[in-house]
Amino acid sequence: MSDQTPPLAAPELGEPYLLTPGPLTTSARTKRAMLRDWGSWDGEFRALTAEMRTRLLALTGDTENLLDCVPMQGSGTFSVEAMLGSFIPHDGKVLVLSNGAYGLRIAQTLDYLNRAYTVIDKGDYMPPRGPEVTAAIDADPAITHVIIVHCETSSGILNPVKEISDAVAASGRKLLVDSMSAFGAIDLNINEINYIAMVSSANKCIEGVPGFGFIIARKDELEAAKGRSHSLSLDVHAQWSHMNKTGQWRFTPPTHVVVAFLEALRAHEAEGSTTGRGNRYAKNRDCLVAGMRDLGFETLLKDRWLSPIIVTFFCPASAAFDFDKFYTLMKSRGFIIYPGKLTVVDSFRIGCIGQMDEHVMRNVVAAAAESLAEMGVNNAAPPEAALIERARLAA
Repeated sequence: MSDQTPPLAAPELGEPYLLTPGPLTTSARTKRAMLRDWGSWDGEFRALTAEMRTRLLALTGDTENLLDCVPMQGSGTFSVEAMLGSFIPHDGKVLVLSNGAYGLRIAQTLDYLNRAYTVIDKGDYMPPRGPEVTAAIDADPAITHVIIVHCETSSGILNPVKEISDAVAASGRKLLVDSMSAFGAIDLNINEINYIAMVSSANKCIEGVPGFGFIIARKDELEAAKGRSHSLSLDVHAQWSHMNKTGQWRFTPPTHVVVAFLEALRAHEAEGSTTGRGNRYAKNRDCLVAGMRDLGFETLLKDRWLSPIIVTFFCPASAAFDFDKFYTLMKSRGFIIYPGKLTVVDSFRIGCIGQMDEHVMRNVVAAAAESLAEMGVNNAAPPEAALIERARLAA
């Protein structure tokens, strides 16, 4: 790694690697940053907040001062809800592009917010495409906004955000991006992807710890959001206005998490920013996928749509395979994997992000081989029905 900090040696700390889409394995430096207490109103902490916002904006490619960054307490979903409630007018209508659990969660959130919406649901295997967006808008002129999940981690699919952005812009509508699990590893340059707002979280590709998310939005849209939010605490305009006026968060910030995140941002820059981080994750994915396929596992997605964030594998057809047992055996070897989140087939997921490199991923594959052997699974191939279903839905 270019910042000369090796991946965290899990056995040294007695903790496993988190092969999840976040929380994830963080560096020792990031952990150490949380050992000091901070006053949330103190000038030193306010300066750290300002530096954090500036560093995040630097990742957007904004050279015209179009954007600003608004941190928001809570999990990433808090920030998604804040974005929807602040930037979707009460009389607006949203086209939700869904191909997994997080797109469907956006639709559920819009139900709570009493905002009109329609959904293009692509299931688990395929991305939404530009012509579909254009056709949906042409068929329903009431649509004012379109929202896309950048990386849908329930399947691991990387959605074609540039293609979607072009279609939305050509139709004269506004784009929102849930880049929760992609920002910092996959480019989201404002000069190429014409979004009015996007969200991400501290505990994803920047490799911080959980505790807050952040909204990056156009300043004119932030101004227009005044008085629109359904919520006191999730009002993006109010948070932005107060922070710009005082340098402070409106309500108690997760001080330790902020300082740890700033340390992670510095390491992110040292690694080569978004390009360097994304390259490492892509190597992790390629090593993992090749090794698991050698064991007989099959990925849910075709190579074209595999993200460098997390990969979904079909569970083996073998009667000897039991996911709970497999999970326990993998954890005993130092790796926490993730259950599947699909409705049509049994699956599990392995994340490629966090303080790991391809050497760690080779150990993941070795641990999977040992775990299968201990379970008496001689062939990790999925059920034929799962492959047939994939071919049918991806057609």
